[in-house]
Amino acid sequence: MNAPSKAQFVMPVFNELRFTRQCLDSLAQDGIPRQDIVIVDNASTDGTREFLAETHGYRVISSEVNRGCSVAWNQGVETVLASGAEWVVVINNDVIVAKGFMEGLREFADGSGTDIVHPATGEGELDYDLPVFAAEFVGKMRGLSRPDDGGGDCFMVRRAVFERVGLFDTTFGLAGYEDVDFFRRARKAGFRRATAGTAYLHHFGSVTQKSVKATLGLTKRTRLASQAAYRKKHSLNWFRRRWERHLETVRVTTCVRDESRDTGFTLRMRRSDGRWNLG
Repeated sequence: MNAPSKAQFVMPVFNELRFTRQCLDSLAQDGIPRQDIVIVDNASTDGTREFLAETHGYRVISSEVNRGCSVAWNQGVETVLASGAEWVVVINNDVIVAKGFMEGLREFADGSGTDIVHPATGEGELDYDLPVFAAEFVGKMRGLSRPDDGGGDCFMVRRAVFERVGLFDTTFGLAGYEDVDFFRRARKAGFRRATAGTAYLHHFGSVTQKSVKATLGLTKRTRLASQAAYRKKHSLNWFRRRWERHLETVRVTTCVRDESRDTGFTLRMRRSDGRWNLG
């Protein structure tokens, strides 16, 4: 029996088969074996289930109902941890990874001792030559990182983090906050998190989340209920939220200034109308 790969992927999907195919193709081009990818299908109805049934090699978990991102993440993470892998890469299906992506994440984690690693991200329209741009970008940004930074579209987590702080909180329902809650708990437990310039991906932007909202009729009220639950869990009163927003603004502003001054890029950017918005 083959030893488990050191890093394995968890990808929750709900419809949007076109994006799932693109993401899987990009992982294959980066040399990620299919057996290292756990796909959790949240009751898709657009042909995703049939595609996964006909495509061999992936480890597939199929749910009869859409129980949300946090439940899907937990199903996938438990599968990866049971296999003995040291790292879990949680990834959305609406991303395309650039060549050298996995090597870049591992390079940064091994060199810095960081426990949760996010790749640098360009979000929005894919109207540029991704392979050419990514090679130039990583060449300039390889030595840069942002501490305590990163989103839920893709992140690599050391096994020890899950073992100490637990899995994702499913009580927030379908409206989010499971990622920021997990990152907060990890930070409180003393784990380090950062966005690294050694790896790059393109994120189209909340494609699956929008599909879930449209299908299930989620409203702003649902989002606010999850927000209130998150704030209550972490005792985030008005003053504390205001202070944390201030610190975050200062941190991001400083990072953007320093990164753009030295390289012309930033580790997190948005693409619109053929231009990069640094952020």
